Amino acid sequence: MASQSANLWVLLGLGLAGILILTRKLKKAVKADFGAFVERLKLLPPPQPPPPKAPHPLTGLSFAISDVFDVNGFVTGFGNPDWSRTHEPASQTSTVVTTLVEGGATCTGRTVVDDMAFGISGEQIHFDTPTNPAAPARMPGGSSSGAAVAVTANFVDFSLGTDAVGGVRVPAAYCGVLGFRPSHGTVSHTGIIPVSASLDTVAFSEFGPTAGWFARDPSILRHVGHVLLQVPFAALRNPRNVVIADDCFQLLKSPGDRVSQAVTKAVEKLFGRQILRHENLEAYLNSKVPSLKLFADKKFNGERKSSSTNLLAYAMHMLRRHEFKQNHLEWIDDAKPNLDPVISSQMQGALEITDTIIDSCHAIRNEMRSALNDLLKDDGILVIPTVAEPPPKTGAKEIQSEDYQIRSCSFSSIASMSGGCQVCVPVGFHDKCPISVSFVARQGGDRFLLDTIQTMYADLQEQAELATKSSASGNALSKETSAEMAKEKGNQAFKEKQWQKAIGFYTEAIKLNGNSATYFSNRAAAHLEMRNFLQAETDSSKAIDLDKKNVKAYLRRGTAREMLGYYKEAIEDFRYALVLEPTNKRASLSADRLKKSFP
Repeated sequence: MASQSANLWVLLGLGLAGILILTRKLKKAVKADFGAFVERLKLLPPPQPPPPKAPHPLTGLSFAISDVFDVNGFVTGFGNPDWSRTHEPASQTSTVVTTLVEGGATCTGRTVVDDMAFGISGEQIHFDTPTNPAAPARMPGGSSSGAAVAVTANFVDFSLGTDAVGGVRVPAAYCGVLGFRPSHGTVSHTGIIPVSASLDTVAFSEFGPTAGWFARDPSILRHVGHVLLQVPFAALRNPRNVVIADDCFQLLKSPGDRVSQAVTKAVEKLFGRQILRHENLEAYLNSKVPSLKLFADKKFNGERKSSSTNLLAYAMHMLRRHEFKQNHLEWIDDAKPNLDPVISSQMQGALEITDTIIDSCHAIRNEMRSALNDLLKDDGILVIPTVAEPPPKTGAKEIQSEDYQIRSCSFSSIASMSGGCQVCVPVGFHDKCPISVSFVARQGGDRFLLDTIQTMYADLQEQAELATKSSASGNALSKETSAEMAKEKGNQAFKEKQWQKAIGFYTEAIKLNGNSATYFSNRAAAHLEMRNFLQAETDSSKAIDLDKKNVKAYLRRGTAREMLGYYKEAIEDFRYALVLEPTNKRASLSADRLKKSFP
């Protein structure tokens, strides 16, 4: 009885959304909860509709909400005790929370966020920092740290967080769960404390409180998305264009080649190799987002040398600081709260942000939206890493630095600054830390992206596991895999008529595995386009030595020999190609043409 009375259950009505049962506020993180929760509560769904109506779509599922979502009659904590002390209870429940409860799910608690939902590491100076269940010695990521931990530890089926610069995607990556950031403007922001911009003005940008969600199961992630996005039924669409940002994976401290290999294999198996493209995102952004260079010149006087994604992240942080200052500086000055040092230093920097810099950031954002639309169209997916580095160790000093803030959000800035949607997908572990990959779609492609992840998830996990085993089985297999990846890049360059670039990739493949006739034959084709006929003949001959039945190699050597004036030998190559493949029109036409010209 004493235990029951200590819980202080309070019963409150919540209209159609159900019933709210709230426990007393926890003073300290409970170790059994991994420090995920600041409040235990229950929002119960309404009764099921009578048959023949379908049951609520989220029936039987439980969820938690970050401490930035309003619940009628209670103060939203915003990760800061002084905020709770100086604010009145909410007068209504957040629209997204009500929508999920009315959809059949039960809300069981409110979870920890970084101070004023501003951080990215997950550190909480006012409460105990939540423990990362996937890597207990590492940070959980923020700002929606508790929501990620609650899902990872299996306390709930899914959870809600907010994501302006990575607040859902970064903790999803650090904790090894699925995390979805919807397109800007697709999910209601009513009843969510704004982080960086006023909700009531047309100046509101992508850095306001975009609600995102976590799950362990892709089908749950998708069902939650369908309820929140309120999308009508539509046939499932497969991607027609999957773009892998090779240069981004090369920047990783974790095995980026293993991750991109898993994605490549899964895409080939499900949709076919023809939809794969390889892109140097750095070069693409430099060409499509010219305001990035202008921003760097204005802000750093041309002295700062940084990648395009880091510059993009820096512009994103400029906007967020500026908008956070507009929204909360008056309260900070009046209440003089105890703030995380990260906020204090960022606010100091925000005072120095000029209108010219903000205009540059808005220009970058507009160009980014166009750039992503041009790259992906309606049915395209961009594949990037979620984070550049493993989660920092608990208590690491680096998390206070601006460099960490920029590095940790560099890849998140692509979707944030374009308004697109992004999903973080876990793909195993490396050095006892979760690793992940992210898929990005253009603004408004949310359902398409959720459907794609539902389709790909099982095969992606299978390929990730195979890639891990291959990596552990020895260097020889790793070299073969790397050679295949180099060949694919060469094929992409060839399609784009970048002949010299294709030759470079094929050469790389040959260095890694010199026993493949295909690599030599493909390089011969690129040499033919460059009119390097001697090299084309040499590569074709090597391909034939390795594979006597390689029809393309005979055709390419025949073409090279014809251009070099070796007509008799060229005729022999074309004739032998016909022996191997009697219906080959190219071989037949070439042989007949040469025979008539040189009988």
